[in-house]
Amino acid sequence: MNQRSGELLDHFGRPLRDLRISVMDRCNFRCPYCMPEDAPEPDLNFLESPTRLNFSEIIRLTRIFAALGVHKLRITGGEPLLRKNLDELVAGLTALPGINDVALTTNASLLDRHALALKQAGLGRVTVSLDSINPEVFQQMTGHRGSVEQVLAGIDAAQAAGLTPIKINVVVQRGANDHTLLELLEHFRGTKIIVRLIEYMDVGNLNHWKPENTVNSIALVEMISQKWPLKPLDENYHGEVAQRWAYVDGKGEIGLISSVSEPFCGSCTRARLSSDGVLYNCLFATQGLDLRSPMREGISDEDLAEMITESWHMRRDRYSEVRSEASVARSNKVEMYYIGG
Repeated sequence: MNQRSGELLDHFGRPLRDLRISVMDRCNFRCPYCMPEDAPEPDLNFLESPTRLNFSEIIRLTRIFAALGVHKLRITGGEPLLRKNLDELVAGLTALPGINDVALTTNASLLDRHALALKQAGLGRVTVSLDSINPEVFQQMTGHRGSVEQVLAGIDAAQAAGLTPIKINVVVQRGANDHTLLELLEHFRGTKIIVRLIEYMDVGNLNHWKPENTVNSIALVEMISQKWPLKPLDENYHGEVAQRWAYVDGKGEIGLISSVSEPFCGSCTRARLSSDGVLYNCLFATQGLDLRSPMREGISDEDLAEMITESWHMRRDRYSEVRSEASVARSNKVEMYYIGG
């Protein structure tokens, strides 16, 4: 059985509820775990503008996904704010029946100039990728692009515009930025901004991931608790990826995303749409379903819905639960900058 109470379910009974929409594969940063600065341009294979879905195509596909049960959207990249007139897309997406949550993931370097327009278009909240507020480490973690000041200005603008709750995503790499975590946490304590610490993982092929570079979430909790005691919180909803912890002194909460040490594939309800219209059912996928070509050839909404339905019904992805040396070494995994994190 793949259907229950009107929900679209995959092979393991996981419903389709969330869609992550990449609107841009390019980025103005070169973070080592995503788009390393030493990666040669041919390996990045950036898309040309005509190959990306236009806003009408994205809205059409999202309307179909909403009819199949999706109600949460996240706009991603690359860096999505490199896409011109993004507020127009946001306005179209938030107007769709069934969509009740539209968020954006960004490095925030351009957010100060766009936050208010995005809020007025209907964007609900933002998540900011920020791996350190130490200027030297920040430069190393962004491939010597941008500045901490730019990112913090973007966060301030988002807070002023009401794009809340704001979350900060920190990919923790041993020996790279783990020694600056307490400084970052202290900066955001008491601000109502939630910092989420993400275990470094083997997305794509360019980052040359090694298990020893991942810092276990349990170790992070122990380290943080030595300075600021923590207590666990209940999840906000079933399938929430972050384990929630609160500062005992009442100065807010943090999240731990333990995708290596404690995989959460069993509750994953997310599909991903690349900026050129390929549907991926897993962050670690090796292949996807091309929706752009049949759409541009004139396929009906009903037939597109059938394609998506069949793809989700057949979904068996649980990469993090069955991770092995062979799968880690696999060279054809899709890159994170192409489909979003």
